Amino acid sequence: MARKIPFSVIFATDEDPNFPASELNSHGPTVQGWHSSANSKVNPQEIILKFHHPARVCRIQVLGHQFMIPDRIELWLHNAPKDSPTTPSSQNFEYLGFIALSDNSASQYKSRELQSVTVNPRMGTHMKLRMGAPYSNDLNHAHQVALIGINVLGMESEDEAPGPAGAPETLASICDCLSFSMYVEETICDVVRELEAKKGRAVIEERFEYARKLKLCMSALRSAGERLGRYALAKRQAVTQEDFSTARLRKEQIELYRNAVFGQLEVEKLLEKGGQLPENDLVSPIYISKPILPSPMSLQEVATLLLSDPKEQQHSPKPPHPKSSDAGKQDESYFSPQLSKIGRSPSRNSPTNTGSMRRRNKSAPRNSYEDYEERTLPTLRTECQSTVEVEANSRGRFKVMNDREKRQAALPLLVFGTELVELFYSKQFQDREEGLVRLRNILKNPTVIDGTIGPNKVARSSTLLLYRAVRDAVFSVFSQAAETVRALFVDFIPQRISANEVSRCVDRLLPELLAKSGDPSPRIHTLAQHTILSIASCAEVRQQNLVAPALSRPVGSGTHPRLALSRIQMLEQLVLSQGISTDKQSGLTCRSLTECGCSGIHHPSEPVRKVAERVLLQVYRINPRLIRKQLPPDDDITRRNLLYRQLFTEFDKIDKARRNQMLESMRDDAADEEEGAFGESWDMEELKTSLPGMANGDKNGCKDTVQCSFCDWVCGKDGTQLDKHYWKTCPILMKCPQCQCVLEVSAYTHHLINECEAKESYVICKRCTEAVHIELYQLHLLEEYCMELPPGTVRCPLCHENIPENGWKMHFLDAVHYCRGNARRRNGKK
Repeated sequence: MARKIPFSVIFATDEDPNFPASELNSHGPTVQGWHSSANSKVNPQEIILKFHHPARVCRIQVLGHQFMIPDRIELWLHNAPKDSPTTPSSQNFEYLGFIALSDNSASQYKSRELQSVTVNPRMGTHMKLRMGAPYSNDLNHAHQVALIGINVLGMESEDEAPGPAGAPETLASICDCLSFSMYVEETICDVVRELEAKKGRAVIEERFEYARKLKLCMSALRSAGERLGRYALAKRQAVTQEDFSTARLRKEQIELYRNAVFGQLEVEKLLEKGGQLPENDLVSPIYISKPILPSPMSLQEVATLLLSDPKEQQHSPKPPHPKSSDAGKQDESYFSPQLSKIGRSPSRNSPTNTGSMRRRNKSAPRNSYEDYEERTLPTLRTECQSTVEVEANSRGRFKVMNDREKRQAALPLLVFGTELVELFYSKQFQDREEGLVRLRNILKNPTVIDGTIGPNKVARSSTLLLYRAVRDAVFSVFSQAAETVRALFVDFIPQRISANEVSRCVDRLLPELLAKSGDPSPRIHTLAQHTILSIASCAEVRQQNLVAPALSRPVGSGTHPRLALSRIQMLEQLVLSQGISTDKQSGLTCRSLTECGCSGIHHPSEPVRKVAERVLLQVYRINPRLIRKQLPPDDDITRRNLLYRQLFTEFDKIDKARRNQMLESMRDDAADEEEGAFGESWDMEELKTSLPGMANGDKNGCKDTVQCSFCDWVCGKDGTQLDKHYWKTCPILMKCPQCQCVLEVSAYTHHLINECEAKESYVICKRCTEAVHIELYQLHLLEEYCMELPPGTVRCPLCHENIPENGWKMHFLDAVHYCRGNARRRNGKK
């Protein structure tokens, strides 16, 4: 396991007095890093590190500056004996390689680049970093190079064997990674290390619920630690500007938020310093899902809290006695003028409140985190206010809804209460995420709602809130909203909501999701497609045909390519999952699919045309005459168009396969007529084993019956009936939708991958072993039925259920637990 190797900088060719090389010895949010001196004539710049103990190095991490960036950093390693001098000569170092850094112009010189390189494990005591020439840009006038952080990972003991050659070593702790230690506050790092050790012991002792809590706690502590790191950076900037009042408030803000986080996550209980606690092995309401962190207090709230504390008023020095007109301002003016202005700002409900804040010193640099954290908050109300309201206002968590928003959310306020609805209208995306999580829990467990409120009102209220959430620009909020929409239609609506209310919910949400399906971001439009298909799979939605007609509308040439592609892809998926219908209102009839496909093949975007062609081919296998009517005549002039030539070529392949199957059927019929009623050419031993009448010694019965070798269906001696049975009704057989070949359902996946004419378009899902079309693979991975198979089971390609390896026949013929996705079950006879 690779660990952080402690080191000290023992040599630097040059350094800025304000940014010495010793800054590289430690990691943390307040570390400033090393800068070379301005307009230095030393080239190249070199830094030598000495490890506290000889170590086997396997990985080096470097965090660069925003604009003082060297074009490359060379890495050298030296393994010195115990009696060697402190600083080895340059000839004794072994060259490891170099790290190339980008010029950072793409980010407008606002971000830092973290590079992590893995080397073959080798022993060393010293490491040298040689910086190349700096990139030239408008911000680096002094031609300096800089490094914010250096991290060396490996094993300190020679006895510890390295991992496999060429394989990157696994980190012993997440705290050893430079991306963690540079941005997470130091005390949080120490706590996370303790929790990681506890988690390892919990897994060994098989305390899996305790280990799960520790994992969730560490993830939440990382988010809180990054916020505390920003506060520590702001405190250091205040000290640099000699604004000690603000620095004191930042210190109190850090302590208050750290204590609130530890109390919310029950860190002391999870550490188990006094021994094992049985309650840690039980399910806790805090850790049912990802725990929610408390909202931090702003500087104005911290100042108000300190002024309201009697102990602070007794121990704090009082300023000179003011005049009577300023008597009410003396406590506020003790802090910085900036905070006193915030304290005197009007209430949030006041129409004259603009929420503006002026800087105390315009020449001083503005901390970017203050713009986010120091927002104007309402002043405390009268003492008769209830305790719950006072706590909510002191946290500054919720934004008070205005009258227009209250009128819009009148029904949700009545159903879910003020606290939940205000989360959806908050300006903080964390509050909106929390509101969606709470709403989803309500939809999955509707018993928590008052029994006097009907389910139709709950569905309508949820739709009003989700309509606002699915339009959110923050991806994390939209992701939670999409998950909640699926919970509404999959968990809550079935067998509870009236048909009119279901239609109202779909009409409200579907247009917004369709708009999101054309988003430039792949993760957004993929998630929107999956959500729409989940809505379409709901039985109540499918019965009313609410989704497919919206997707099967003709695609105009002016429709945006992403939106057009998403619509036709979802339509193709519906055709594959629900099939082509004869209901004129379904939107999946041959005529509606043909009109949509014909409009799609004329779209300027090639991906849209490709998907539209596949939709037309699906329809052509069912109704070729309708497709031919909608297209130009199949002649030489038409085939000069490359688009129609490719399409008609595919039609010819389908027609050829259909003719070959008909000829084979006719040849089989002729062979049966020539054979007559079991001629001498039959092998009697084989006949006895294939026909139950002969096997039982009933020679008269074998002359009158023929049995299906797949499903044991028995018919007369006419061979044409058996052929029709194979072709149309045998529940164990199926037609390949791509090549129309008749085969066993159990061999369908193998056929699509190895034998079918369209085998190049299909791949095997590594998770569930089903054959999936290449262009639908990403959507398939999001399906709920895509999961790993238990040992000794196989996956049915029709209903996606797991069945025993030898249970295919029972799966298709059982009267109770039959295959729900087999269309032949309705027509077949056992």
